[in-house]
Amino acid sequence: MLFHSSIRSELGRNFAASLVVLATIVMSIMLIRTLGLAARGSVSPSDVLLVMGFTVLGHLPTLLALSLFIAIVATFSRMYADSEMVIWFSSGVGLAAFTRPLLRFAWPILVAVGLLAVFAWPWANRQIDELRGRYEQRGDIERVTPGQFQESADGSRVFFIDRDSPDSRQGTNVFISSTENGRLAVISARMGRLETIDGQRFLVLLDGQRIETPADGSLAIEVSEFDRYGVRIKDRSVNLDPARPAKAIPTWNLLQSPTPTNRGELAWRFGLVLAAANLVLLGLVVTNVHPRASRSGNLLLALLTFVVYYNLINLGQAWIAQGRMGLASLLLGLHGTAFVLGAGWLAVRHSGWHWRRWIPRANRESRAA
Repeated sequence: MLFHSSIRSELGRNFAASLVVLATIVMSIMLIRTLGLAARGSVSPSDVLLVMGFTVLGHLPTLLALSLFIAIVATFSRMYADSEMVIWFSSGVGLAAFTRPLLRFAWPILVAVGLLAVFAWPWANRQIDELRGRYEQRGDIERVTPGQFQESADGSRVFFIDRDSPDSRQGTNVFISSTENGRLAVISARMGRLETIDGQRFLVLLDGQRIETPADGSLAIEVSEFDRYGVRIKDRSVNLDPARPAKAIPTWNLLQSPTPTNRGELAWRFGLVLAAANLVLLGLVVTNVHPRASRSGNLLLALLTFVVYYNLINLGQAWIAQGRMGLASLLLGLHGTAFVLGAGWLAVRHSGWHWRRWIPRANRESRAA
C-alpha cells in the first residue's frame, strides 16, 4: 500500500541518519573518556578500543530508542510542513491510522532494544569490569612504566625508572619509595635488574642509597649505601574478588535476588524497553507543525521529551534502590502514565476535539458580542 510504504521508507532513511550521527557523537565522547581512564591508569592502554566498544554496545539501546523517536518526529514534521498531512486528512485518513505503519516499522527496533537492554547491557558492563580488574591485578613489575611514577598493587610502594632503559628486565636510575612496619624507606640506585632467586622474583639494585625514616615524622633517620640490594617483587596482587555492580549482573540473577539495588536495575532495563514503545506513540502526537513555521521546534521538543523521560527512569531507579518505591509502582506509574497520556492525546487529535467545545454556547456568544 502506498500509504504504508511511503511512510516506512522515509522513517527508515531518517532512522539510519539519526543513528549514524548519534553513534558517531557517542563514540567520540566514549573514546575521549576511555583515553582519560587509560591516562589515569584505570584501564590498559592496549584495551582502549575494547573498552570503548563495550561501552558503546551498552549504550546502544538508548541510541536506538532516541534515533527511532527522532526519526518519527522528523518524518511527520516534514509531512506537516509540506502539507502532506493535510492531504491525508482530507482523504479520510485520521491520525490514528498512522499507528499501524509506525508499529510495523518500529517493532524490530523495539525487539532489538529489549534484547540489548536485558542481555547485552549487563554482558558489556561485565566485560569492562573484567578488563579493569585484570589490569588492576597485574604484578608490580608490569605496573612499572619508564619515565612515570607508578604505585604498586597494594599501595605500599612507588616505583620509577629512567625512560632510557636498556630493556624490560633492566633499568637505570631506579627510585623506590615504600612503607613497611611503620617506617618510610626511600631507595635510589644507579641500575636495577630482575633476577630469580630460589623461585622468587627480585629486583636487584646496584650502587645505591637507602634512607629510612619513621612514619610519625621523627628525626631518627637512617642512611645506608649499598653495592647490591634485593627487593622481592609480588607477581600478582591479591585477588579480592569484589562484588560486581548491579549493572554487570545478568537479568536472570537479578530476578533471583530481588534486593532494592537489583530491583532498581531491573526497573532501568525494563523501563528502557517500555519507554521506547511509549516514545513511538508520543512521537506521533507531539508533532504538529504549521506549514509556515520552522521544523526545528519539534526536534527541540522531541529532545526535551526524551531527556525528561530518561531522567525520570534514572530517578525511579534511584528511588527503588533507596526503598522509597516499588518496582511495579514505578513501571505502572511512570510508563503507564506516559502511555495513557499518549493514547489520550492521540484520541483527542484524531477526533478533532478542542477545549473550546467544552465552553457552553451561551458563554461563547456573550464573549463574542
